[in-house]
Amino acid sequence: MHSIRHRACVSLESIALTFLLTLMSVAQTPPQAAGTTSSPNPPAASDDGWHFGVTPYLWFASANGTIGALGRDASVDASFGDIFSKLNIGLMGVVEARKKRLILNADFMWLKLSDDSAAPINEFGVQSIKAKATQFLLTPKAGYQIVDREKIKVDGTLGIRYWHLSNDLTLEPQIANGISDSANWVDVVAGARIQVPLSPKALVTVLGDAGGGGANSDYQVAGLFGYKFKEKFVFQGGWRYLSVNYRPSGNGFIYDVGMSGPIIGVTINFK
Repeated sequence: MHSIRHRACVSLESIALTFLLTLMSVAQTPPQAAGTTSSPNPPAASDDGWHFGVTPYLWFASANGTIGALGRDASVDASFGDIFSKLNIGLMGVVEARKKRLILNADFMWLKLSDDSAAPINEFGVQSIKAKATQFLLTPKAGYQIVDREKIKVDGTLGIRYWHLSNDLTLEPQIANGISDSANWVDVVAGARIQVPLSPKALVTVLGDAGGGGANSDYQVAGLFGYKFKEKFVFQGGWRYLSVNYRPSGNGFIYDVGMSGPIIGVTINFK
């Protein structure tokens, strides 16, 4: 009887030890790595590691509004087809880092817009104006994931949008060297990003922000569909709208323009 009890105790101890080792193994197994929050598999909130991603993209935007310099202004109405055929598009991309619920990202964009059929001004015999606008935008943000559920994730974001713009108006018939001016300003923007996973590989993202500072108003909205076609690569496609109204008092520089159009890109997840 003593031998039987001894073997039973040994057996129970062996089972308990095996169970304890299994729990320790599961607890020490790292969660599946994911990239930026634009990917279909965002990192779990319990993951203590940093995750990094880069998304080069192309935005085929049309533009309409008013630009001006030195007291002169002209309307701009450049369609998506106009801009694409003239290749008035520059460098664009997003870099992002995430650790648990903390998010750090930056969106940068450099592009050129032009319109050969801007509205004329009836002064000095000017019959037409050719308008060109060059712009550089940098939008660094910090965010926090305020909702982390299986079917929806919501990030709150706060940051700035730095603008550098230059306007060039060429008068026909030509007067001097035309009219040129430039401006730099910073707007504070706050917003949110909502993610809805559709499957382990597919994700819908809706994002937006709004604010101002140097500009009277500055806001954007975008909707994206993401599909993970390889372990570290996610295709992104959707629509983006960006609007800014910069009309500083006592300054002839004007940039009141809305830009919208399809956007495509690929997110590359490094960890």
